[in-house]
Amino acid sequence: MDLTIFKKLGLSDKEAKAYLGLLNSGATSVRELAEITGLNRGTTYDVLKKLQEMGLVSYYHQETKQKFVAEDPEKLNKVFKDKEEELKQIKESFSELIPELKSLQDKKGDKPTSKFYEGSAGVKLILNDCLYSVEKNPEKEYYVYSATKSSEDIHQAYPDFTKNRIKKNINVKVISLAKGGQLKGLDERRWLKTNEESATYIIIYAGKCAFISRDSNGKPVGVLIENEMIYQTQKIIFMQLWKFLK
Repeated sequence: MDLTIFKKLGLSDKEAKAYLGLLNSGATSVRELAEITGLNRGTTYDVLKKLQEMGLVSYYHQETKQKFVAEDPEKLNKVFKDKEEELKQIKESFSELIPELKSLQDKKGDKPTSKFYEGSAGVKLILNDCLYSVEKNPEKEYYVYSATKSSEDIHQAYPDFTKNRIKKNINVKVISLAKGGQLKGLDERRWLKTNEESATYIIIYAGKCAFISRDSNGKPVGVLIENEMIYQTQKIIFMQLWKFLK
């Protein structure tokens, strides 16, 4: 039996094995259950204690022996509800904590923060951050300098990026450095019409600037700079060039 579902309820592999062992064998002593599960007696006793606390195991005395028995599997519903309530409380506490964490972040001043990402997984992290950040922004728009080679890397890293962008109702203005590129929805595009195949793709969004390129081995890499002043400067340059290309 797959024990994954038990892990999601907060049971360890040993606890799941003990509970299933009791379900299968009926009333069982610690020694007998240890033999069934392959656990040592000390561990078995600790596991049974935890299962009792969760309401999944009970016991009774038969002559001089202590017998343990599994409770009705329906009790797992209560474990699930308790877990659900715990997660709800954690979510509420976490939501209250976010503003406090943000205030700590703001106290550091306006010094630019840069992060480096490698490979397709790193590129996808940047793209996910773009969608997440812009979706919360009232303007719901970002700006791109599109480059041929890195456009291929972006599609490979996140094939559904454009689809998810449109689903989130996010607009984008794109300046293509070379020929090519098609409109796909909620986007505008203008061209510099150069013959250069630049490998750097630049995204200007929500107080950040991301540079997606390739390293000396041809593998995708990304640099993300978080700074409002840098973002505003890059946005001004982009918009002036955008007007010029009209």
